[in-house]
Amino acid sequence: MINSFKELVDIAKKLRGPEGCPWDKSLSLSDVPKHLQEELDEVMEAIEKNDYENLREELGDVLFNLILMCVMAEEAGHFKMKDVLDEIQTKIVNRHTWVFGDDKADTPEEALAIWKKNKEKEKQAKKEKQSKQ
Repeated sequence: MINSFKELVDIAKKLRGPEGCPWDKSLSLSDVPKHLQEELDEVMEAIEKNDYENLREELGDVLFNLILMCVMAEEAGHFKMKDVLDEIQTKIVNRHTWVFGDDKADTPEEALAIWKKNKEKEKQAKKEKQSKQ
């Protein structure tokens, strides 16, 4: 799976590279959300129809659009793909303290309540960090 992800990133970079696709190279970061929204709409439609073959395809399209945006942000010097992956990994682990920590959640409602509590803690810590800068 890691190799597949890396290969997909490499494809996005090649499409944007000197020998790449003129259309992909012409895209700016602000162009991609429109295409991403179209793909998300197609994901929702596939889910509503229980069309899992199409869902698999559309999720791939969404994933590629996200990867493409990360590649474009990296090209512009905003951040790297690794930064995005590290941040989401940390966020998911920190918010699921009943799985990765000491909290206890036996129901979906309890899990959601703890998730919200942990998210609020993160926001508060971020505000405090920004105010100290």
